[in-house]
Amino acid sequence: MTVEKMRDYLYNLPEQFAESLKMEFDFIEDYCSDYENIVVAGLGGSAIGGDILRTFALQKARIPVLVNRDYDIPAFVGEKTLFCAVSYSGNTEETLSAYKQARERGADIVCFSSGGELEKMARLDGKPVVKVLAGLVPRAATGYLFAPLALLLEKLEIIPGVRIELEECVRVLRDTRDSFHSDIELEKNPAKQIARELKDSIPIIWGSTGISEVAALRWKAQINENAKSPAYYHVFPELNHNEIVGFEVPAELVSRLSVVILKDRFDHERVKQRMEISRDIIKQKVKGFVEVESRGESFLARLYSLCYTGDYVSFYLALEYGINPTPVALIDYLKAELAK
Repeated sequence: MTVEKMRDYLYNLPEQFAESLKMEFDFIEDYCSDYENIVVAGLGGSAIGGDILRTFALQKARIPVLVNRDYDIPAFVGEKTLFCAVSYSGNTEETLSAYKQARERGADIVCFSSGGELEKMARLDGKPVVKVLAGLVPRAATGYLFAPLALLLEKLEIIPGVRIELEECVRVLRDTRDSFHSDIELEKNPAKQIARELKDSIPIIWGSTGISEVAALRWKAQINENAKSPAYYHVFPELNHNEIVGFEVPAELVSRLSVVILKDRFDHERVKQRMEISRDIIKQKVKGFVEVESRGESFLARLYSLCYTGDYVSFYLALEYGINPTPVALIDYLKAELAK
């Protein structure tokens, strides 16, 4: 897998949303039920869509959405649960285990995958499978792994306004990538500039609960997988009750941290104040301090603009280190060892 592969994956993210908007759900009539909860089962790149759905649902849905990252499922899952099993490869062992338990509990199940064992089991069980394009890596398929989930819930009248927000998301991401394209030199490319700032440091990503928290998680995970570098994240206001104190010692290590704050104009007014005060507390102690503003009007456009910025930053950070961002050899090794 080449560097160009990941560059192309990033560039084509807006088209994933555009293509998802054309999807049909011919099984929808069998899923018009009075659900009490929605559970999205997935890990890694296959779970991020569920995380975005969870925060999106906080503002619009009447019932809770939970993301399940485990072999086992919560005790409340049952006949009143809409269970969405998401595995890009279709072979994620934790998701396969969760699927089997949800099936035994009588939950309504919909699978989202490019194939694999999950599709095989679902077909045998008569469960619908929303097929997504194969040939990507899971972390590069976030559009395919979120948009169909959200559109399904709109069809079921659980979350309104999804299509309109996704259409704006396509426009905003296309504009965003024009600013980050690899042909644009450092002086005019914000993503390259942030990557240069983060080089030779450990990034700490801060978001805000219910708004940019998933974007902060996405930044952290993308830096891990693309740049092969440690990174960590936390959220306001919770981090002001613990993490903010942890920038004292050892001073030589603290000085190698870089803090990124993801900002949105709809952050709570008190959270905005917390961000400013927190910046003033630590800016003289850490290597660098970066603020990133969301773009767009709708929640999904603003959130994905932050995620997309992090995707590009992680890509350019890998290049700063001379690393090919596409392979994840350690994950492959871990899976091979587990398979034994």
